Amino acid sequence: MLKIGLTGGIATGKSHVLDLFKRRSVPTIQADQVSRSVAQPGQPAYEAICARYGEGVLLDDRTINRALLAKIIFNDHQARADLEAIIHPPVRQAIDLWFEQCASSTATVFALAEIPLLFETGRSHLVDKILVVSCQPETQLSRLMQRERLTSRDAQHRIDTQLPLDEKIDRAHWIIQTDGSYEDTAEQVDRTYTVINAAAH
Repeated sequence: MLKIGLTGGIATGKSHVLDLFKRRSVPTIQADQVSRSVAQPGQPAYEAICARYGEGVLLDDRTINRALLAKIIFNDHQARADLEAIIHPPVRQAIDLWFEQCASSTATVFALAEIPLLFETGRSHLVDKILVVSCQPETQLSRLMQRERLTSRDAQHRIDTQLPLDEKIDRAHWIIQTDGSYEDTAEQVDRTYTVINAAAH
């Protein structure tokens, strides 16, 4: 079974592409969803986050205010590094276990893990192949501003905290561009699915 790491820049359409593969019965997992689960009340990461950032980052229901926490870490390098040190180990462990479970199924020829910081966290060597989802810089900026309701400056700052897209593309085995229509992206996914499926056999 091929372990595929799906990555790319923030707001490039990674989750949409992952969903298109999922609709084709490919096993998928999202690091962001795993990070949400490991940071739920009662989990060690939750306690560590409260200890590091204080209860001011909690909502009324005692869950973590992710929007507020994001604002904090994107404006403080040390705060971001501390959060990554708390969250990344349990997320990495969960994804590694998931890949093992997928490999135990004889029906699975490849599995896709969406890991936004695949290169930044030094995990690229732990997958067999890499699929990068990309778009033009102006598209990425516009999407992020709209999605997170950010100013152009704040959105660009978040983009700049990640490895440049060009560098990710240079290290990719496959690339899907999401600047076009939904139909165009779906066609690229179909072609890539066929190529990966052939490579995995």
